[in-house]
Amino acid sequence: MSWTLSFAVNRAEAETLPDLFELMDEPPTLNVEEPDPAKPDDWVLTAYFAAQPDDAVVAKIVALFPSASGVAVAELEEQDWTTLSQRDLKPVRAGRFLVHTADHADAVRPGDWPLQIEAGLAFGTGQHATTHGCLRAITRLGKFRNFRNIADIGTGTGVLAMAALRQHRNARCIASDIDPIAIDVTAENLALNRFPSGACAGRMALAVAPGLAAPALNNRAPYDLVLANILAPPLIALARDLSAVIAPGGVLVMAGLLASQQRAVANAYRRHGLVPVGAVDRKAEWPCLVLSRKG
Repeated sequence: MSWTLSFAVNRAEAETLPDLFELMDEPPTLNVEEPDPAKPDDWVLTAYFAAQPDDAVVAKIVALFPSASGVAVAELEEQDWTTLSQRDLKPVRAGRFLVHTADHADAVRPGDWPLQIEAGLAFGTGQHATTHGCLRAITRLGKFRNFRNIADIGTGTGVLAMAALRQHRNARCIASDIDPIAIDVTAENLALNRFPSGACAGRMALAVAPGLAAPALNNRAPYDLVLANILAPPLIALARDLSAVIAPGGVLVMAGLLASQQRAVANAYRRHGLVPVGAVDRKAEWPCLVLSRKG
């Protein structure tokens, strides 16, 4: 059985999730959501544990959120919650890309670039606005750029890396994630979508790595396209390292940040020589930032 710790928080605290790896050896997975759009300041945080958390762990996590209220610890039945939640996912279109599950394979039309992503343990089905925004950015960039060396940092299911390699078939591409499970999921999706794995052009390499901390990533730099769909705090923390691997004229596509965080994220990269290119949809709750290093 798995367990959850849930409580209400305000939006400001929900947007700045702490790094629990610094506080405990086996941190839970955190998720925040806005259950009622009519109440934009009222969010709910849920922490998922593999075993029942003791009172000390609960108190330590709750103490990180001054606005916490309605604290509840509950046991979850043994079910594949991700599969259940994604069972009825509808296909998502972004340019020529069509992200779909096996149940919607009949949605593929002539001229589509289909990517089949099944419900799984990693983030990135194309449904979330961050993934969809990155797919649209890949589509737009591909209309006037031919990228040769691509990296997807925090790949999740591998959907963005596959999209980039699908559009730039002769590129070298590497997908990395801090979570080994995500890399396993990506490997399965590569096989499912008939993408060849490997280190040479036209193939996808995989790496388990926090940020850029892996020789497999650093040895392939500099990149002319880097994708990073994670969260605002790690994006800011990675500003120096990510900026350092962008080639002159190279492009960085970032998502996972809220509209209220885009200025802080953009400023962190501006200090390292990357500037926004193109217009940003300031009305989007989850904007996609596209930055470039002047060449």
